[in-house]
Amino acid sequence: MQLSDFDYNLPDERIAQTPLEPRDSSRLLCVDRASGARSHRIFRELPELLNPGDLLVLNETRVSALRLFGERPGTGGQIEVFLLRPAIEHGEGVFDALVRPGKKLLPGQRVRFPEVELEAEALATLDNGGRLLRFHGEDILEKLDAIGKTPLPPYITAPLENKERYQTVYAKTPGSAAAPTAGLHFTPELLAKLQEHGVGMARLRLDVGIGTFRPIKTENIAEHVMHTETYAISDETAAAVNACTGRVIAVGTTALRALESAGQVAQAQQSGQRVVAIEGETGIFITPGYTFRAIDGLITNFHQPRSTLLLLVAAFMGYDSMRSAYEEALEKSYRFLSFGDAMLTV
Repeated sequence: MQLSDFDYNLPDERIAQTPLEPRDSSRLLCVDRASGARSHRIFRELPELLNPGDLLVLNETRVSALRLFGERPGTGGQIEVFLLRPAIEHGEGVFDALVRPGKKLLPGQRVRFPEVELEAEALATLDNGGRLLRFHGEDILEKLDAIGKTPLPPYITAPLENKERYQTVYAKTPGSAAAPTAGLHFTPELLAKLQEHGVGMARLRLDVGIGTFRPIKTENIAEHVMHTETYAISDETAAAVNACTGRVIAVGTTALRALESAGQVAQAQQSGQRVVAIEGETGIFITPGYTFRAIDGLITNFHQPRSTLLLLVAAFMGYDSMRSAYEEALEKSYRFLSFGDAMLTV
């Protein structure tokens, strides 16, 4: 298949610019993998659609990326700094960052944020062209949060009034440049109802990288080089997945990628299990024809044309079923992308 097979017309008015309130009031398109049958529900009705013994796997990563504007000491020239993640392996106050213009901040040079009395020193140049930055000052995290803007996807142009609205209610571990948006539909009350219904919950972490917005540029899909992201699946989560007597349902493409990566390791080790506990990096690129090893269902938003995420969805639900579902969602005015509606495929 070629990249053009995954193109479709997405009108600007179908791209959700703001999140709905409450979170679980979004629409939910339900698709049966076996028959292709579809129905239209509301996300808060999810307990009616799942069975006792099913297991939801949630990505608990927290968006820690921030966009800052600083100045060069001495010259006053402006530098835009995009903090990607805390680089705790290098010590407190150290971050991986993208900077613009990069040639104005070489290793050993500093950028100043005078409104909060912070300075950041460039320690090294990263493989992606970014910088390793060490911040100097007091109350660093609090000050960064005060001046930093939440970086939203490039297709969202409306300002976000509440930063927490671009976090899941179960976000825990900092490290992501973007939210695992399928999880944005959950409320604490909905999670409690699901557990009362007998649906299990397990958590993992996949730190969403800025590469998630990078388009595929090769018409031949096989030539695309997938970005890598760090992920971690605990012993507890691996045990819950392997012991699940119902369906293992990934909440979002990020949870799916982590589970399938761990599933590939389990298969290579001939462990006889769905997944193994693991921490590392994954560059898994899932396209139609892929054999799924770890999951039975997927909750996800509607994705951009010609994107790696759309290919992943087509691989799981079938190409023709994906095309039909997206056509119906557009016809029925579903909201698309990060702040849009959701789809359940089991």
